[in-house]
Amino acid sequence: MLHLPPRFVRPEGVHPPLDFPDYRTTALRRPAQPLTLIPQRLGELSGPVFGEDRVQDGDADLTLANGGEAAGQRIIVHGRVLDSDGKPVPHTLVEVWQANAAGRYRHVNDSWPAPLDPYFNGVGRCVTDAQGEYRFTTVKPGAYPWRNHHNAWRPAHIHFSLFGTAFTQRLVTQMYFPDDPLFFQDPIYNSVPAEARHRMVSVFDYDATVDNWALGFRFDIVLRGREATPFENEEDDDE
Repeated sequence: MLHLPPRFVRPEGVHPPLDFPDYRTTALRRPAQPLTLIPQRLGELSGPVFGEDRVQDGDADLTLANGGEAAGQRIIVHGRVLDSDGKPVPHTLVEVWQANAAGRYRHVNDSWPAPLDPYFNGVGRCVTDAQGEYRFTTVKPGAYPWRNHHNAWRPAHIHFSLFGTAFTQRLVTQMYFPDDPLFFQDPIYNSVPAEARHRMVSVFDYDATVDNWALGFRFDIVLRGREATPFENEEDDDE
C-alpha cells in the first residue's frame, strides 16, 4: 500500500525568502502572488524517478575529462542523503556542477578572464548506495566575481541536485566550504536564516582524506522536514 505523507509545509527558519533584496535578481524571479499549496497526489509521489541506468562508470570523478587530468587541489566530497525521519535514501540520483579551480564555469555565459581548464567539465553524477552514501572526486572550486554589487565575489561552492524518491523531495542546493572568508558579503548564503546556514557548509573530514592524493569533505543532505538542507527556488543564472 502506498503511504501518502501529510502535505508538505515549508518549515520556518530554514529556507531563504523568495524575495531577498540583497540578492538583486530575486526581485525578478519571485512569484507576484502568494503561493498556493496543493495536495500531494499519486502523480507527485510516484515519479519521475531516475536510477542507475542514467549513470555511467566514471561520472563521479570530475578530475578526469577529455583525455587529461584537471588542475587544482583534488578533494573527495561525500556524505549521506537522508529523509525527514533521518533515514537513508538509497539508490537516488545525485548530480553536481561547479566552477574549476580558477573560478570559471565551462559555460557560454561565463566569460570573466580566468583560464578554462581543458580537462575539467565541471559536472558529475552518482547514485547513492544502500545506506544513502554518495561520493565524488573533484577539485576545489575557486571564487569568482559576479555583478550583484560592487566588488562582489561568490564563495567557493558546489551545486547539488537531488531527486529523492519522488517529485516532492526534489532539492537543488549549494555546498560551501568551512571558514570561507567571503561568507560575509554573499547574499545567497546570507539569505538563509542564520541558524540554518551551517547545513550548507561541508565539514573537513580527515578520515576521508586519501594519503598523498586528496583532502576529504563531508556534506550530509536532508531532503525534507525541520532538519532539511536549504534549497534554491530556481536555477541560478548567476551560478
